[in-house]
Amino acid sequence: MTEARLPETGSVEVTTAEEAVELVEEIAAEAEDPAIVGERLLIVLDIDGTVLLEDESLSPGILEAVAHAHRAGHEVMLATGRNWESTRGIQHVLQIQPDYAVCSNGAVIMKRVDDAEAHYERWHVETFDPAEVLTQLREHLPDARYLVELPDGGREYTEYLDDWNLISAKRVSFEELARQPVTRVVVVAPEHDEHDFLDLVARIGLNQVSYAVGWTAWLDIAPKGIDKGSALELVRGWLGVDPARVLVMGDGRNDVGMFGWARERGGRAVAMGQGPQEVRDAAGEVTGTVTDGGVAAVLRRL
Repeated sequence: MTEARLPETGSVEVTTAEEAVELVEEIAAEAEDPAIVGERLLIVLDIDGTVLLEDESLSPGILEAVAHAHRAGHEVMLATGRNWESTRGIQHVLQIQPDYAVCSNGAVIMKRVDDAEAHYERWHVETFDPAEVLTQLREHLPDARYLVELPDGGREYTEYLDDWNLISAKRVSFEELARQPVTRVVVVAPEHDEHDFLDLVARIGLNQVSYAVGWTAWLDIAPKGIDKGSALELVRGWLGVDPARVLVMGDGRNDVGMFGWARERGGRAVAMGQGPQEVRDAAGEVTGTVTDGGVAAVLRRL
């Protein structure tokens, strides 16, 4: 009877359960050890509906998942429609201090200039003249609330709205909104829904600007050609990250631009499970909902 044996090129070592646990822990530690050189990813997260739930609590598991990605040597940053003042607070909650933050849907890029104090400055700002678009919209939405963001980060608005963070913002007349260039225009019409806004945009055309319609009747307007993707291309170049080493995640129509930017360059785009169908279609992948911890599920698999 021929003695059974393994192929000469292979071998098997049997270990105890305790030794196996130690081995797994060692591999996990090496995966997070920044001293062990790996391929760094630029991980870009939207905030609302991606990192945060509707009540502004954190998506399950997000803190641990972001910490894991950071320990593994990846760069985790935010790209949001929010202004910098609001974005800064979310960075603090996530315990990250990235080199850059993309705010105002790509019109503003903040850069960290002081490691010790995590101080940021407005590094790149895009503006446009809002007069024409404001006039167009006012004709069709006379009762809407309007807000503009100024190049220095200041904000002016026409009427109070609970959903807006109006700390340090100034109330002005509608006519005053158009007296200077702005980085962003926000229009909210509570009596309408997202389909009304989509129909309105299709009818009047907004060819001189970039825009995104929110889940509710929320219209966000940026300078023409500017979105999260255009801003992230600048950031990617400044950081020297290979285009294929990018992972972006979001849930809204204002994320479609950065989805296309990432995918066209060989990177990954992941949509949250609760996003509109057109947003999920624009991404190469779909994860769980923000309530189910969709971001954490993706980051844990890196």
